[in-house]
Amino acid sequence: MSARNQAKTPVLADPISTDLKTLMRSLKLGKLLDTLPERLAIARQQQLPYAEFLELIFGDEVTRRDTNSAALRARAAGLDPALRLERWDTTAAVRFDQQLWAELTTLRFLDGPYGALILGPVGVGKTHLATALGHIAVRRRIPVQMTRADKLFKRLKAARLDNSVETEMRRLAHTPLLIIDDFCLHSLDATETADFYEIVVERHQKTATVVTSNREPNEWLAMMADPLLAQSAVDRLVSTCHELVIEGDSYRRRQRPTR
Repeated sequence: MSARNQAKTPVLADPISTDLKTLMRSLKLGKLLDTLPERLAIARQQQLPYAEFLELIFGDEVTRRDTNSAALRARAAGLDPALRLERWDTTAAVRFDQQLWAELTTLRFLDGPYGALILGPVGVGKTHLATALGHIAVRRRIPVQMTRADKLFKRLKAARLDNSVETEMRRLAHTPLLIIDDFCLHSLDATETADFYEIVVERHQKTATVVTSNREPNEWLAMMADPLLAQSAVDRLVSTCHELVIEGDSYRRRQRPTR
């Protein structure tokens, strides 16, 4: 039989004994049973040494556990599972600095630590790109917290009612990567402005912050109740952030139903 015909020969799955299944489940390796029959058949077909076969199946388990662990950490961080880098629509009619974006995806800016401002009109994918950075960080086991700006300030106001605001502020201050989405979509009152100032000051040159906004930073000042606190916070944030500006039409318009 030719090598070509051998390649087309179907790989038959080996039966797994009940005793082996019991042992694997006792060792918490039960999920390997989903792929073990196929792996056994491939090992026999390719005449893999025992050590290489063990490396193969244990590699499957490590990959599965890493994937599940990353998914749990992403959920705890508030990251939308659908907004990963591999799901970015490369055909979208938007324009931005691809070189800067490639640099941001390396997460080297966390070493500064620096941050990033992702700016642009509605619907160009700011949230998607910011979330994608969060997913990259989570896969590298870097603690992340992502929140929409209005929900962040509401949470802090609620924390004042049960005297947990200091705990909440410490958590926000020390998270290695904080992503604030849709900043200054609404005006900030005096309490929200003061909270934003505290967050920025505590994180300045210590941890990395990513902010998405429909407005330019110089427009933020007019949206905040206290001009002095606003200017101090914005100056600190802008001075340590890369600025990625996205231009183009809203992708949501392409999602409208057609006849």
